[in-house]
Amino acid sequence: MAKGKKLNSMRLLEQHKIAYEVLTYEPITRDAVEVAEMIGLPEFMVYKTLVVQSMATDKPMLALIASDRQLDLKAMAAAANEKKVRMASHTDAEKLTGLQVGGISPLMLTNKNWPVYLDQPASELEHIVLSAGERGTQVRVPVTALIRVLHARLAEISRERD
Repeated sequence: MAKGKKLNSMRLLEQHKIAYEVLTYEPITRDAVEVAEMIGLPEFMVYKTLVVQSMATDKPMLALIASDRQLDLKAMAAAANEKKVRMASHTDAEKLTGLQVGGISPLMLTNKNWPVYLDQPASELEHIVLSAGERGTQVRVPVTALIRVLHARLAEISRERD
């Protein structure tokens, strides 16, 4: 493991005997595309965690999509069996998760039992990189193990960025 403090996301991965690699960068950005550039990986491998809410119930859920994609709200609603969903504002996302935007990690939120949706293209990769739970720290994890530990549902929830 790289130097730095151990986060609860890393403890969770270790508890489940999941090998991971820590990647760090200057925490000056919260943009996933910039993070990919800073850690020297292609955008399709660096995933961002988005907080989405049901329009009917405000129930939060998490959507994981590659940094070079954007969330398709209609596809997300269909995957979640909701009529309509919306992105949580940055302020609401931080209040709901207790984490800073740019550092929101599904690995830090497993105790909330929120539904987690992983964009289908991730299933074609061996590993993806996602936030470890704070800006400046990412973890590279095997996709199949990540799906298992998060009880993530694979769904086509993104489209090309406008």
